[in-house]
Amino acid sequence: MRRIEMVDLKGQYLKIKKEVDERIADVIASAAFVKGAGVELFCRNMEQFLCVKHVIPCGNGTDALQISMMALGLKPGDEIIVPSFTFIATAEAAALLGLKPVFCDVDEDTFCISADKVEALITERTKAIVPVHLFGQNADMDAIMKLAEKHELFVIEDACQSVSARYRFADGREGVSGCMGHVGCTSFFPSKNLGCFGDGGAMFTNDDNLANVLRSVANHGMEVRYHHDRVGVNSRLDGIQAAVLDVKLRYLDDYTRARQRAAEFYDSAFMDVEQIKCPVRSADSAHVFHQYTIQTERRDDLKAFLAERGIPSMVYYPIPLHLQKAFAGSGFKVGDCPVSERLAKRVLSLPMHTELDEEQLEFIVSNVKDFFA
Repeated sequence: MRRIEMVDLKGQYLKIKKEVDERIADVIASAAFVKGAGVELFCRNMEQFLCVKHVIPCGNGTDALQISMMALGLKPGDEIIVPSFTFIATAEAAALLGLKPVFCDVDEDTFCISADKVEALITERTKAIVPVHLFGQNADMDAIMKLAEKHELFVIEDACQSVSARYRFADGREGVSGCMGHVGCTSFFPSKNLGCFGDGGAMFTNDDNLANVLRSVANHGMEVRYHHDRVGVNSRLDGIQAAVLDVKLRYLDDYTRARQRAAEFYDSAFMDVEQIKCPVRSADSAHVFHQYTIQTERRDDLKAFLAERGIPSMVYYPIPLHLQKAFAGSGFKVGDCPVSERLAKRVLSLPMHTELDEEQLEFIVSNVKDFFA
């Protein structure tokens, strides 16, 4: 049996090596290392794939969040509602701009924020909501968008783990993760569902004016070269990363199906294990399984047991944001986000990637079941 990896990036690369190597060689031959035609081609192909008007590339997912907040004109002291149970970048980008992250508890089944919990936190200083589509499944965007419209708030989607996940609105319309709010953000970090060979990110929007501002902010505040209309940043996707992403984009649907098959294998195997709670699928959202995250009261012991048998696992995330030392001055305390606090003690992500084979999956599930036997 092949060694089990948490993410098998080498195995994925070997299957598309010829295409990737050729595209990288083309970039080197063109010497278009920053911006250039290759980046523009990838963005056009991504726009077509997602059915969104504008894909604006940038340096990474955290930059995408910060640039979005800057482009929307958020000011120091403005409140922005973010989940407590997520990676720090969501709140970190806000704090760097002097905004006040307001931490919202999540739903225990979907790991995402809900409109009712968000509404309880809205004040006259609230300017934006950042739903994180955690682990590969969309938050309830229908209700969140209606709430945002009611209170005249911006919605910045954090789709760093959910690229291409479909969502169905109550009226039958279909949306795509990151393309339903005012602006969406994604990461192309290598381990993401669509990952490059370094850092990269992008923003999505259907608003022409906002797209122009996003591009400007990401490029030192310029729309015309050396005419700086606003204070911006320097955040770019380089040509080599765009080339890798453009190749992988052709396979993204296949990658998603492979992840979903692995998730179904796990589901079926753990169906009768009472001590495990498997990921819950929302009725409105597809799940693209950036992570396959179970819940169990014996999380730490299970993690150690699996490690002894050569099976990696990860805890995403061990400390909710409202209890992180970095946000000690936020005014939040233990007990303010009880679901997030409980999840932090119970969640465990099992190996999930495009290259898992049945032998590996059998070995993983048999060991998990042995632990609980």
